[in-house]
Amino acid sequence: MTGTIGLLETHGLTPAMVAIDAMSKAASIRVLQVELNDLCGVVVKIGGPTAAVQAAVAAGERAAAAWQGRPLATVLTQLDVAAGAAVHAAPEYNPLIEQPVVFEAAAPGDSPPGLGPGVSVSLHPMSSASPAALGFIETQGFTAVFEAIDTACKAAQVEVVGKEKLGGGYVTVIVEGDLSAVTAAIAAGQAKVEGLGKLIAAHVIARPSEPVLRLLPRL
Repeated sequence: MTGTIGLLETHGLTPAMVAIDAMSKAASIRVLQVELNDLCGVVVKIGGPTAAVQAAVAAGERAAAAWQGRPLATVLTQLDVAAGAAVHAAPEYNPLIEQPVVFEAAAPGDSPPGLGPGVSVSLHPMSSASPAALGFIETQGFTAVFEAIDTACKAAQVEVVGKEKLGGGYVTVIVEGDLSAVTAAIAAGQAKVEGLGKLIAAHVIARPSEPVLRLLPRL
């Protein structure tokens, strides 16, 4: 089987999304699939030419590490057919966190290299107008993230577009809007978390890449 596969596993959704954006902007690769576990782990699977995958994984690893994602990364060249059956995840719903845990990121019609036939369906269709920026607030505990996002929305003109649970009490809320508004909102929300829960990450992605937009856990 031909094709090179890159795997990047992080602790927390925000570091994973930051890594996806960094990988997509670093090299010509395809983000194929994202899979969650119930211990706050997120694995991102990418494909493409070996050199591009290596460069992208390195960029993603640096980006995730900067946000305490504790990344683990590897590149699999010439993925074996038998191994591909394990790497590619079938659709799965986790009743513990009441949501799907496997997300297809490839654009419709793409054939993921090295991961079998791979029906490529975007779970979260992109809008015609991409946002200037996305903001992420990730906490351990609902109270902290709800208080933070209320503060964020009161601080600047942003729209709440997504929410994701990872298990282990991790909750991420995502806002979109102009870069200056999203930056102000996330800063205000981050400051509100202290004393209410544990802040996992607070970050702004300017000019988010197409794979990030496809993978947004939209409301």
